[in-house]
Amino acid sequence: MHELRRNPVPAANADSPAADSPAADFPVSAPANAPKVGFVSLGCPKALVDSEQILTQLRAEGYETAKSYDGADLVIVNTCGFIDAAVQESLDAIGEALAENGKVIVTGCLGAKKDASGQDIVMKVHPKVLAVTGPHAVAEVMNSVHTHLPKPHEPFFDLVPDHGVKLTPKHYAYLKISEGCNHRCSFCIIPSMRGDLVSRPIGELMIEAENLFKAGVKELLVISQDTSAYGVDVKFRSGFWNGRPVKTHMTQLVEALAQLAKQYGAWVRLHYVYPYPHVDQVIPLMGNGHVLPYLDIPLQHAHPDVLKRMKRPASGEKNLDRIQAWRAINPELTIRSTFIAGFPGETEAEFDYLLDFLKEAQIDRLGCFAYSPVEGAAANALPDPVPEEVREERRARVMLLQEEISAKRLQAKVGKTVRVLVDEVNTREAIGRSAADAPEIDGVVHIKRSLAPGKKLAVGQFADVLVSKADAHDLWATVA
Repeated sequence: MHELRRNPVPAANADSPAADSPAADFPVSAPANAPKVGFVSLGCPKALVDSEQILTQLRAEGYETAKSYDGADLVIVNTCGFIDAAVQESLDAIGEALAENGKVIVTGCLGAKKDASGQDIVMKVHPKVLAVTGPHAVAEVMNSVHTHLPKPHEPFFDLVPDHGVKLTPKHYAYLKISEGCNHRCSFCIIPSMRGDLVSRPIGELMIEAENLFKAGVKELLVISQDTSAYGVDVKFRSGFWNGRPVKTHMTQLVEALAQLAKQYGAWVRLHYVYPYPHVDQVIPLMGNGHVLPYLDIPLQHAHPDVLKRMKRPASGEKNLDRIQAWRAINPELTIRSTFIAGFPGETEAEFDYLLDFLKEAQIDRLGCFAYSPVEGAAANALPDPVPEEVREERRARVMLLQEEISAKRLQAKVGKTVRVLVDEVNTREAIGRSAADAPEIDGVVHIKRSLAPGKKLAVGQFADVLVSKADAHDLWATVA
């Protein structure tokens, strides 16, 4: 989605066709003659987790990660297929991999898309790819790798750490709690590509979370297509963690993660949360310094009629009431959301209603994109499409308003001390993120490096900083 300031289109998670960062996770190197696989990972954090799972399996079987197209025996491209710009980026990435290497396996959301005639889009544009699969298809991808790049068994080198291969920096990681979605929003084709909701067993999630914390992860970002619906598909049945029953339910999952994060001195951040009533039970858990007072809620619009055409599961009035109630419980709560401007049939009055909602809701972090028809989406058949120039103009008006709101809310933090997690240290400054800042999509905190003799900031370290300046996106601070 089009964010306030960063990544208007889903972007690659690695600078090269291979994710070279995971190599440091392994205390031993694979044999010099081990087959080498290049990897291009595009799209959202859910796709990133798919990439991590594939890379983990590759490394577990003794395959090496190549750092360039030339050094790869085969290239895997994990694609995005949500909006037109992402489709084109994925097709371009596949074309580049074919031109530079020639042996390409395609996976991800674009792999599940077909054109109007029922033909696979990837195979239609790039018929020379070796194989195409849809999302969360680790077994299918590995079968294709085995077919086109078989590897001799090396029992002393087929090793992988407990936390698997990660494409993120070592101090933060994503925990995907479910696949698919039960909603049928008219603008979205995700269920057709990823299927209905399938929740992962809660015991399995807790083991993965603990392994990540043991490996040094300081921030765990909980993701799914609909985090609030976790467990609905299995009727919230009980699993087991540390010898006690725990329900497969969002609230109990967050409670368990909070205990684990406290044990390891880490953060837990919640993404893709629909504003269901039981989310109210999670807000009080955000006062312990470990479950962050941060909710990523994709509201998409505010006017009841537009939400109805979108087939969204909540009304605008209830959303506003709920946001106000949450902030009454926890005034430090940061809310991030995404909105669509120019949805089919959106009148000027309905758009003005959205602007009024934003003024009252005071969303902290907001991304907005002009409605873009997605092939296969039900919204394409809705009457009264909004002209493209009007869609773009409305998007710009939303973002202009949001800049004012964001600047005001960030200015209120000047003079306050906030805790940050350091992401980067260079010769001039350190870059960190506060509880209000998710990686890649939100702002950052610029930290002056003037410290007492013998002290220095390090990546993955928490630090308390005093905010001295703010703009509409970022903060500037000194170490408190």
